[in-house]
Amino acid sequence: MLEPLFQPFLIDWLVPSASTYADDIDFLWELIFWIVGAWFLATEGIFFWLIIKFAKKRSPKAQYITGELKSQKQYISYPHMAVLVFDILILVFAVKVWYDVKQDLPPAESTVRVIGQQWAWTFQNAGPDGKLDSADDITTMNELHVQLGTVYHYKLEALDVLHNFSVPVFRLKQDAIPGRVITGWFEPTLTGEYDVQCAEICGIGHGLMGARIHIETPEQHAAWMASHAPISLASATPDVSAEE
Repeated sequence: MLEPLFQPFLIDWLVPSASTYADDIDFLWELIFWIVGAWFLATEGIFFWLIIKFAKKRSPKAQYITGELKSQKQYISYPHMAVLVFDILILVFAVKVWYDVKQDLPPAESTVRVIGQQWAWTFQNAGPDGKLDSADDITTMNELHVQLGTVYHYKLEALDVLHNFSVPVFRLKQDAIPGRVITGWFEPTLTGEYDVQCAEICGIGHGLMGARIHIETPEQHAAWMASHAPISLASATPDVSAEE
């Protein structure tokens, strides 16, 4: 894992990190912040220094410079090369984070289906058998329950228009596209109740399309699953032999 440069200063100060890759994404944002911030301060410092140094009262005669001499071009060429070096540095870390989050799919310990529609979220948890679309699945509206320390695959769908499944504490944002099932993953690292948002303008009720994710300990999650387990066919069917 990559460590954030100054974790309390940026997003983690306001929004906790609750997934295994959240700190990696925070690190990338902070890396960009510090590099761009340093160049911004340097550029503005030089800009105001030149304004003061070459004020009209100090330099009444302006000098026309073509920039063809090496001694003149170095003030452009060297900073340009330095910027390219920092761009490559950012790109290296960005590709690593992208690969870890979007391409390297770890084996799933459980699976959830996430369905976006105007204007609500439907969540389908795999039951005790660990498989979706079976008799023991648990379906909830605007409320997702997951277990701490478990690798989840999510199957993301949209019923009508473009939506975006956003979980800020996971640093997760993924478009939901009608007609497609998009697979992604997360592993919760912090218990609690947090926001789920739609981060794609999807109509007049977009701002109301919020949900909650509950990250629970194994004991809490087992209790929740037991309390929401669908009635099995066996318990719903009368025992004819007993009646005889």
